[in-house]
Amino acid sequence: MIDCLPYLQPSDFPTIERGSTEILQVNLGYLCNLSCTHCHVNAGPKRSELMERSNIDQVLNFLNQNSQIHTLDLTGGAPEMNPNFRYLIKQASQLPLKIIDRCNLVILQEPEYHDLGEFLAAQQVEIVASLPCYLEDNVDKQRGKGVFEASIKALQQLNALGYGHTDSPLMLHLVFNPQGPSLPPEQSELEKSYKAYLYDHYGIVFNQLLALTNLPIKRFGSQLISRGEFDDYLQLLKTNHQTANLESVMCKNTLSVDWQGYLYDCDFNQMLDLPLSGRKTHITQADDIANHQSIKTLQHCYGCTAGQGSSCGGAMTEK
Repeated sequence: MIDCLPYLQPSDFPTIERGSTEILQVNLGYLCNLSCTHCHVNAGPKRSELMERSNIDQVLNFLNQNSQIHTLDLTGGAPEMNPNFRYLIKQASQLPLKIIDRCNLVILQEPEYHDLGEFLAAQQVEIVASLPCYLEDNVDKQRGKGVFEASIKALQQLNALGYGHTDSPLMLHLVFNPQGPSLPPEQSELEKSYKAYLYDHYGIVFNQLLALTNLPIKRFGSQLISRGEFDDYLQLLKTNHQTANLESVMCKNTLSVDWQGYLYDCDFNQMLDLPLSGRKTHITQADDIANHQSIKTLQHCYGCTAGQGSSCGGAMTEK
């Protein structure tokens, strides 16, 4: 895989500073049952990096000491494949937190995870699930043969557990990613199409669609470089930069933790090995971090401010 970092310098991205940390996003490891073409983590079945119990306990300790954090956002890889995934959720659910599981859906259909949906529902975990299109051919092209069918079965299972219904506290959001080097369509209109198609064809309901821009790093960035499309895609992001989106970028209130317990401004900087404040800082040293400090930026950051904007919560502005 081609290293994208040299292609992202120098950066002319505007200077931004962190605010108060309200969301802790924890990457539990790069192991995944899928190898999606748009993956910015380069996750897959052969990855072995997984957060150990000792670092998970440090995460819990950090949450206990920082009451202003209202959301624990679990990601990966497939975060559910970490052996300590359920332990972390059970412990964190005793705190006044919203817990998010960023789920690829297919994991729910793996035999060894047959009761995962029931567990998540019992703990009232919010699910943010990747479904980059509502058409089978497009999903299988991006994520692997048979993934769409397994995803539909998983969504039907989650609906049966109460997820995604308007009268249920169990929240189910879907994530859209473009297949290639383009910006996502307008989020609210795309959501209407998703909801109509999935309900009419499969009886599936969900709460919100989150439209995310693919960032030119790791697997997706490497593919752009190999196809000679990297510079054009960066120019597309820069041309569509919206200054207003700078106020809502997720790095202003989110702290990212890697599988070893080290801190970053965001999950994308984590994948580029751009540590918080330019130095390796472990979560056990987090008390030394001032709330207001410059965020490490490179040209990939235009992926978060282009067009309607893109964050872990989807688009930041609507038409």
